[in-house]
Amino acid sequence: MALIEIQLSKSLARALRLPRKSPQRQQLKVLRKLLKKARFTEFGQEYRFDEILLSRHPGKKFQEMVPTFDYNKIHAAWWNKTLEGKADVCWPGKIKYYALSSGTSEAGSKFIPITNDLLRGNRIVMIKQLLTLRTYRDIPVKSLGKGWLMIGGSTSLQKGAGYYSGDLSGITARKVPFWFQPFYKPGKKIARTKDWTKKLEEVVRLAPQWDIGFLVGVPGWIQLCMEKIVERYNLNNIHEIWPNVGFFVHGGVSFEPYRKGFEKLLGKPVTYIETYLASEGFIAYQDVQNSRGMRLVTNQHIFLEFVPFDNRNFDADGNLVENPEVYMIHEVEEGRDYALLLSTSAGAWRYLIGDTVRFVDKERCEIIITGRTKHFLSLVGEHLSVDNMNKAVQLVTEELNLSITEFTVAGIPHGLFFAHQWWLGCSDQADEALLRQKIDDKLKELNDDYAVERDSALKDIYVKVLPEEKFMEFMRLKGKIGGQHKFPRVLKGKMLLDWQKYLETGSI
Repeated sequence: MALIEIQLSKSLARALRLPRKSPQRQQLKVLRKLLKKARFTEFGQEYRFDEILLSRHPGKKFQEMVPTFDYNKIHAAWWNKTLEGKADVCWPGKIKYYALSSGTSEAGSKFIPITNDLLRGNRIVMIKQLLTLRTYRDIPVKSLGKGWLMIGGSTSLQKGAGYYSGDLSGITARKVPFWFQPFYKPGKKIARTKDWTKKLEEVVRLAPQWDIGFLVGVPGWIQLCMEKIVERYNLNNIHEIWPNVGFFVHGGVSFEPYRKGFEKLLGKPVTYIETYLASEGFIAYQDVQNSRGMRLVTNQHIFLEFVPFDNRNFDADGNLVENPEVYMIHEVEEGRDYALLLSTSAGAWRYLIGDTVRFVDKERCEIIITGRTKHFLSLVGEHLSVDNMNKAVQLVTEELNLSITEFTVAGIPHGLFFAHQWWLGCSDQADEALLRQKIDDKLKELNDDYAVERDSALKDIYVKVLPEEKFMEFMRLKGKIGGQHKFPRVLKGKMLLDWQKYLETGSI
């Protein structure tokens, strides 16, 4: 062990000569820490982690020796053994917790390993994020010591053969530190409730008893909770019952489509804080007030790699090709979309998480989430991303003074060609023909490929306005109701068939 450390320190000092706090240096330090911890596991022995650690360029050697994985590939080869109770497979020890994650398109649940090392890293990142609040201007100081309403999954986990599984938010809430418990709402008893409707009813019932300063959760579900409280107590806005609400910590989806409807429920401005906390780990967070994006966590518990999201590296269905082009953090470019590969302190190795990001400030490692590798529309080369869709909806809602709380899009046949079908969740009076025109126009401005194809093989777009409750009810029927579940922005395959059946019959 000492020999390895001496060799690493000398070789890195000579070969790299990096500034102490450079993201590249931080990431290589994280990689070495992960490799050293896991080198005696089955995975570490298979891919010769000791040899990688002794290399003069461990990052490049790691990429040469360890293949990339998606969920199906790593589960079939490695993670399935941990579900059978085997220890020291991809990470030292037995895996006692799994986050159930189906994303927004997959049919079956994914079992993502969760370890104490990962949860510890997540907590450290959360504390670091809280410390950045001191740099914010005019923050509501009174809110800092008030309650945190965290709307997430049930802490009552499913018991398997030697392990527990459930939402990451449920696992995290179950392990809330003792010092945080007085601030944590709705409290452990309600947090254990599996029935989302009953949980929401309890939150609404107890709302007058709490003094909330922070709201934490996916925008759609937090908005629904506030709407129910405002309706139940005949309020004008949420600040009439919780005057100290000063922060909304959100993540998972773009907030912009929700902003207008969300702010209608407020009596005064709040500070928005965006986070990127996935089942696989805490990846990024907003550390500067009103910043364009979130800063990647480069010095804690996740080693990041970036695959250009293009036709060379992904097939038409969004699957990663063999031997893709992969970059480390110092090799990326601003303004280009990348799919993320993660190596984590829970035994994920070069793992395709399924999200795509774009660097908006490379020097600060600041990114925005642009979509999912399988959530895009390119029937005829229009290359329409979720980021394009979010931006178009945001611009249209601002222009028409509407609140569109949810939306989804699908590609459909149009004679010998194709069209896009949009479904918009809106409780305001809305003109479908005007929305169709406006969304189409905005997308043409945002995306040159889309504009070209609208004059060619993409013959039309259709817009259908639905009550926002339709989207929530569909998620309930799919068993995806709750704090961590998001409605997919692009529908394909079975999810599209189920959605079309639901709209026709009310069932799936």
